[in-house]
Amino acid sequence: MHQPLPAVLITRPEPGASDTAARVAAHGFAPVVSPVLRIQATAADLPPAATISAVLVTSGNAIDALPPVWHGTRLLAVGDATAARARAAGFSDVRSAAGDADALAALVTRDIPFPARPLLLAAGRGQGQALATTLRRQGHRVIRRVVYAALPAPALTPEAVAALRAGRIGAVLFFSAETARHFVRLARRAELLATLASVDAISIGQPAAVALGVLSWRDIRVAARPTQDEMLALLR
Repeated sequence: MHQPLPAVLITRPEPGASDTAARVAAHGFAPVVSPVLRIQATAADLPPAATISAVLVTSGNAIDALPPVWHGTRLLAVGDATAARARAAGFSDVRSAAGDADALAALVTRDIPFPARPLLLAAGRGQGQALATTLRRQGHRVIRRVVYAALPAPALTPEAVAALRAGRIGAVLFFSAETARHFVRLARRAELLATLASVDAISIGQPAAVALGVLSWRDIRVAARPTQDEMLALLR
């Protein structure tokens, strides 16, 4: 009889969750997908593209909210996955900071000369304020627009709950502090806290790790760099 593959719980929203599931399976684990957030586009009053020197995006979720008229505008992305999603959507001049929001701010400093037209920061609801503040302090003009919202899921999927209670989950992947915080709420609601003592939490960065620290995990590990590849390298 074949032993079942160790399972990895994926909490990120779609469409990223399906991509991660395929990568997890390629690493020899059984993916269990339970997005704790749902991405919903919001109506945004965007400035004319011709008045903007570059678009900044801290998440691939912002890409679909930018219409084709923006595809000729330079786009600076927080990381390689977001940059790849922008290119696939039709953006022709895309550059990656290959890191986090601090790395994106550093890329703006290197890539956008003064004086420049304003920057458009296309962000999720409740996101991007710190980056906008940093850039404004450096002298950049930043127009921040909310182009999507991350709506909380009401519960973990029945498959995820059953897998946690059966002890099949060996690790849970967290791609943002927001997903970490909402997972904590859902795990408490489903009375799953005791099951996490034998589970590793794998975090894309320190803010998510801090949010997860209120629960008793077997271990909380933070990716060496804020990328999916570095997170998957921590699976064991």
